[in-house]
Amino acid sequence: MKNKTILLLIILLAIFLRFFMLGKNPSSLYWDEASLGYNAYSILKTGHDEFGKAFPLDKFIAFGDYKPVGYIYAAVPSIAFFGLNEFAVRFPSALSGVLMVLFTYFLVKELFNKEKLALISAFLLAVSPWSLHLSRVAFEANLAALLNLLSVYFFVKGAKEKGYYLIFSIICFAGTFYTFNSNRVLMPLLLFALSLVFIKDLWKKKQWFIGSLIILFMILLPLTPYLRSRESRLRFYEVNIFSNLDVVVQANQRIAADGGTRLAKLVHHRFLGHASNFLKHYFDHFSGEFLFISGDINPRLSVRSVGELYLIELPFFLIGLYLLLINLKKKPYLLILLWFLLAPIPAATARETPHALRIVSILPTPQIISALGILFAFNYLRGFRYKSLFYCFISSLFILSFSYYLYSYYFVFPKLYADQWLDGYKQAVQYVGKNKDKYGSIYITNHYGRPYIYLLFYLNYPPAKYNEIVDRERDWYGNWSVKSFDKYIFGNEIKDSGKILYLAQPETSKGGFDKIREINNSFAQPVFWVLER
Repeated sequence: MKNKTILLLIILLAIFLRFFMLGKNPSSLYWDEASLGYNAYSILKTGHDEFGKAFPLDKFIAFGDYKPVGYIYAAVPSIAFFGLNEFAVRFPSALSGVLMVLFTYFLVKELFNKEKLALISAFLLAVSPWSLHLSRVAFEANLAALLNLLSVYFFVKGAKEKGYYLIFSIICFAGTFYTFNSNRVLMPLLLFALSLVFIKDLWKKKQWFIGSLIILFMILLPLTPYLRSRESRLRFYEVNIFSNLDVVVQANQRIAADGGTRLAKLVHHRFLGHASNFLKHYFDHFSGEFLFISGDINPRLSVRSVGELYLIELPFFLIGLYLLLINLKKKPYLLILLWFLLAPIPAATARETPHALRIVSILPTPQIISALGILFAFNYLRGFRYKSLFYCFISSLFILSFSYYLYSYYFVFPKLYADQWLDGYKQAVQYVGKNKDKYGSIYITNHYGRPYIYLLFYLNYPPAKYNEIVDRERDWYGNWSVKSFDKYIFGNEIKDSGKILYLAQPETSKGGFDKIREINNSFAQPVFWVLER
């Protein structure tokens, strides 16, 4: 009863931390969030995406970045219930963060059969900067991380207990494939690792295992045309390190300098350069600065003043890693280590590293590793004379670390990085909505990027009507840009006559136009100048 009460308190804490001010912090929707939300709204209202495609299964075209379908469909119920707003769009991600805490407890208990270890792991994930930050934004990767965790949990239960759990595992694995691109690489790797760890158990349930693989193949079939398409190849080309021509140029220069012999071509082969880049990008994700000091360099993924894990976790994390390494013959320890090491592989092929979002499916292994270290340390010190003083000291440091993170997140981060969240678009659209009938045309600068999606989102613009009147164009790479719809025109070149409203970036002057006001973001920082003619 006591353990259930503790678990309930941990879950309530996770709920509070992920849902408190969810629609207000971060202070605005980033354009990908607005796109996810409006496409979900379009599905809800019409059964079509913003391009008029009925119930897409392979991808949503969106900006031409071809978003996986999982998060958009997951957001439909919350938008139906709460309306088209920030809270509703972020709801699936926040709920995923809470459920990850719960299923971390279930997984650790299933693997290690240690109640304290399961509770500590769940608590560390509940207050984790990594999980908290990504759970409070409409990130597809966070939903994929939950599905990934569920996949592992049901696989373990299927291998150890009833074979039919393997079906649930495979369905969740397939769900990750439909939710986030990095998981399309991680899923087969992790599935293979799980199969190796539990190969003897699976042999006893081979009918269930083979049947689940057939189901996986059938579920993934609708994705095959897109994965083989030009758009998919271009998307991969844009972000992966293997298309970096500098490696080829450098290899050719070294071969020439080394005489151009067969040995020189072998020693300086471009594949070795790519391998070196891959390893560098892979190990970037294990750097101390990223994990324990400042986190991801992208302010949309981290507060930048706290690591992805708390610094106080470091000694316990190292102890936990040591315990994993000396217990590799035990399945639970081997599984956690393999999961921890495999998760960064997809992100290591990308150009930006370390990347907290692309490896978020590594969770909750860092928390489990730290929990192993904490439980070991506290058991080891059980006979220590000053153990109570030590416990108080560690607890105080942890509370201070947690408090500092919350202070940074709620009082510093929103104002310091308001521009990263395009704070000001909502205020601009609200102004336009109130005054649109006064003007024949409304021009909006493209300076901040993709203004059309904010008009659609915050005006709750009817999707069917939008699809009939939108004027958009596609470039060679597959990216779409909206030129206009209704009376809204995007860009800085004024072509129309008559009465015009123009939302420009600050300090913009335009012949024949008068500045009538400024539009500020949530922190009184100017974002738009409102000009009229």
